[in-house]
Amino acid sequence: MLNNDAHLCGTVISHVMMPYHANPAGNVNGGVIMQLIDDAAFVIATRFTRTNVVTASIDRIDFHRPVHVGDLLTLKGCLNMTHRSSMEIGVRVEGEDMQSGEVRHIASAYLTFVALDTNDSPVSIPAYTPTDKEARRRNIEALKRREQRQEHLQKK
Repeated sequence: MLNNDAHLCGTVISHVMMPYHANPAGNVNGGVIMQLIDDAAFVIATRFTRTNVVTASIDRIDFHRPVHVGDLLTLKGCLNMTHRSSMEIGVRVEGEDMQSGEVRHIASAYLTFVALDTNDSPVSIPAYTPTDKEARRRNIEALKRREQRQEHLQKK
């Protein structure tokens, strides 16, 4: 099991955006980007738990700028918090125009994953203890988001 900040915040996945990722105008489809966000978070969740994990929820995603065919899309993910069987993972998406070198913030998302046993039931996971200032900041913010999600569910 990897339980240090360097491994839990070091997952970087890059993809060159190709015509099959885009609409006729040459903009990459948001659904493609959402799939790549989920894939990056899956890697972190699986590496941390070393068990089967599933996406339970994805918080709001705002797309700040378009991504075009030929851009390099880079996803940077971090484990932010764990609970009994769930964890929050943050993913930042950047797009690079490889001709000019310009890097743009495309989107950010927070995903909740749940660890499952061989019977597809939630299974306890190790506690995550952040060890540096940035990881502690992300952890505190994740705990606040979890409280907000719980309050929202109670109102339904």
